[in-house]
Amino acid sequence: MSPFLAPALAGLLLGGSLIMAIGAQNAFILRQGLLRQHVFILCLICALSDAALIGLGVAGLGALIASSEVLIAMVTLGGAAFLAVYAVMALRRALRPSGLEAAKTGPGSLKAAVLMCLAFTFLNPHVYLDTVLLVGGLSARYEGTARLAFAVGAMSASFLWFFGLGYGARVLEPLFKKPSAWRVLDGLIALVMAALSASLLTRFFTS
Repeated sequence: MSPFLAPALAGLLLGGSLIMAIGAQNAFILRQGLLRQHVFILCLICALSDAALIGLGVAGLGALIASSEVLIAMVTLGGAAFLAVYAVMALRRALRPSGLEAAKTGPGSLKAAVLMCLAFTFLNPHVYLDTVLLVGGLSARYEGTARLAFAVGAMSASFLWFFGLGYGARVLEPLFKKPSAWRVLDGLIALVMAALSASLLTRFFTS
């Protein structure tokens, strides 16, 4: 496997696993997709916001952590623990799934929709934990171009997810109203999270 493909794939899997959980932002994009209102600009805002935060984390926090073996160890072990907890949470959701309901009404004007989108994005503390701290911190495991590939992979997950959700909303709505669909999705997320956690621990104890 290409030395750049592996970190890009790791970033894609990590970003995808973090972003696919049921939440207000996803429900909002799904709703707007169902209404076919301002879909492109809202999906772009969400994806670019994630990309900017990931870039900030990788360029700033990632570089800082990479300069210290102690910090690398702390982030690696902390990241592994965090991913393991996320895996357990996703597994619990899979065992007790619930459908994602998208309201049939939404903000009509572009300005109102954009403001609501920004609120869902930046007023959610988890977005900073996921993008800046977790993705940025774990990027310190890579150097140079490999770190950039990891970041691009994580950013790509946001673009794929939001645009897929926004434009595929009318197709996905019947599917994701069924708890069984979220059971499968959350089950897959749990597996990916657990695998990433195990991979971090393996690399740490064998390096």
